[in-house]
Amino acid sequence: MSEAKGGRSAQLKHTGLRPGWTTGACATAAATAAYTALLTGDFPDPVTITLPRGQTPAFALAVEELAGGRATAGVVKDAGDDPDVTHGALVRVTVRRLPPGSGVVFRAGPGVGTVTLPGLPLDVGEPAINPVPRQMIRDHLAGVAAAHRGSGDVEVTVCVDHGEEIARSTWNPRLGILGGLSILGTTGVVVPYSCSAWIDSIRRGVDVARAAGRTHVAGCTGSTSEKTVVAEYGLPEIALLDMGDFAGAVLKYVRRHPVERLTVCGGFAKLSKLAAGHLDLHSARSQVDKPFLAALARRGGADEALAAEVAGANTGLAALQACQARNVPLGDLVAVAARDEALAVLRGAPVAVDVICIDRAGTVVGRSSVR
Repeated sequence: MSEAKGGRSAQLKHTGLRPGWTTGACATAAATAAYTALLTGDFPDPVTITLPRGQTPAFALAVEELAGGRATAGVVKDAGDDPDVTHGALVRVTVRRLPPGSGVVFRAGPGVGTVTLPGLPLDVGEPAINPVPRQMIRDHLAGVAAAHRGSGDVEVTVCVDHGEEIARSTWNPRLGILGGLSILGTTGVVVPYSCSAWIDSIRRGVDVARAAGRTHVAGCTGSTSEKTVVAEYGLPEIALLDMGDFAGAVLKYVRRHPVERLTVCGGFAKLSKLAAGHLDLHSARSQVDKPFLAALARRGGADEALAAEVAGANTGLAALQACQARNVPLGDLVAVAARDEALAVLRGAPVAVDVICIDRAGTVVGRSSVR
């Protein structure tokens, strides 16, 4: 069978960057070491675990504590070359025995959040330890129990040093995960500069908004556009999706998980890319199409001299300003075209869409009607 050419391995090979390990992998390693010490009196160091795709990384222990019928092990997260806010964080796991039949009970220690809103893959009130890391921990603890005649009935408390402070730089507060970080990871591996975490956050944001009964959400390219839609519509934070450059991710997920209304708000230049049919708005993957803007300007009444100026403009903003000076509503035309492109991606899903274009100061320079 030929080797797969896509996925994380291909991305790593393409970038030449060093991968790292998720908080879920670190917690699994720490839990495995702690339970082993609880049953044998010795901490395995390094401790080796098996990830969902078969990799077997070894983790050095930064913390070893065994006293009072409980054991604690700590692992420092290495995110590789990824600019992960949790890189260097110390993940600690404490394991203590429970009565037979208790199973594995998870607790959120200091620095790990608790779920307070519905719409996530965990119930409200649960520690923010995601399903795959939970299963990884359960599987490894079962292996330790089988090897050392343990019952497997334990309480697992996961902590992250300074996790509450670090979490302020994540989506957690907006998603209703309070008190710290989430323990994440579906493969155990962090791919440097992967888009997957951001796109997953968009999806979770839609889920949380829907579960909270929000019928109107907004996909925003940044903090300025978020402020604009709040001022325009009074939307609460839970209804704001930080889509960044991933307009396609928002539209495709909302197509499968509809809300009554979606507002897309962002900078004029970025949304001109959506209007031209681009679903990834990053400057490395799509560019402002000046001839396209010139065609829109003609549609709005621009003469050939203005159309030529727009086509030759250095930036999208320069094209917009040229049209504003001659009362050609290029901003509105881009917003309408972006809305129509969004509707095309939604493929008839029962979602009404409107688009707002802003400049860098947050001034509305174009808008569409709701359709």
